[in-house]
Amino acid sequence: MSTYYASLLAESGILLLGALSVYIILATGQLSLGNGAFMGIGAYLSSYLTVALNVPLTLALVISAIAAGIIGAIVAFPALRLKGIYLAMATVGFGEMVRSFFLNFDTMGGSGGYRGMQHISVGYVWLWAGGILIAVMLLERSRVWLEMQAVHDDETAAGLIGLNTVVTKISAFAAGAAVAAISGGLFAHHNVYIEPANFGFERSVDFVLAVILGGSTVAPGSLVGSLLLVFLPEFLRPIADWRLAAFGSLLVLVLLVRRQGILDRSLIRMLTFRRAAA
Repeated sequence: MSTYYASLLAESGILLLGALSVYIILATGQLSLGNGAFMGIGAYLSSYLTVALNVPLTLALVISAIAAGIIGAIVAFPALRLKGIYLAMATVGFGEMVRSFFLNFDTMGGSGGYRGMQHISVGYVWLWAGGILIAVMLLERSRVWLEMQAVHDDETAAGLIGLNTVVTKISAFAAGAAVAAISGGLFAHHNVYIEPANFGFERSVDFVLAVILGGSTVAPGSLVGSLLLVFLPEFLRPIADWRLAAFGSLLVLVLLVRRQGILDRSLIRMLTFRRAAA
């Protein structure tokens, strides 16, 4: 595999983790447009741990995930009173606050960025991406996921049957923040250079778009959406100046034809049934 395509594959794995971070939060009916900030927290913290303190990368990623998860829980608690577009806008504000912090944080390079990380392979990226994808798919089969879906469908009814909706929503937000932090740590050590602009609003939108495009009701949808967002523009490169217009048109077409995204549970059941019948 060429270095160029290996880089694209690593980018898709990192995007997959970001998409899964949104997917986990979305499972409880919350839309976060600030997960790029949690990615940035993971990127900067893991980079500092490995470069300045010589902490092994895997341990640095775990520490960064825990730290981001705690911050995510703290952010989620006051945001519980907000819903829909108001919650989304609150997370946008949080994201801009974090970006501004790193922009003025001279210890980590400020606007000049931070470097010195050791480059990691695409295999290491996908070891994390694949492992977390499988973990989320297993979570979908658990009682915890059923509780998350109950909160998503009707929070009031979920509370009436005895579910602690506050704990469920905060836990989902914390878990999503932790996964986003891991994506940031992998991004930092694959690119070996980071700057605040890497973790702005556009990054958060990419995460959400991957979920919506691939399918927001099943975890593998995030995989499909991430691969499409990374590789489709490259396949359209031969048409040069029309590439971005064609890419946007294809995305709109897909969402018009399948508003639920490319993958959903009914499609997966149908494919599974056909495979079993064959």
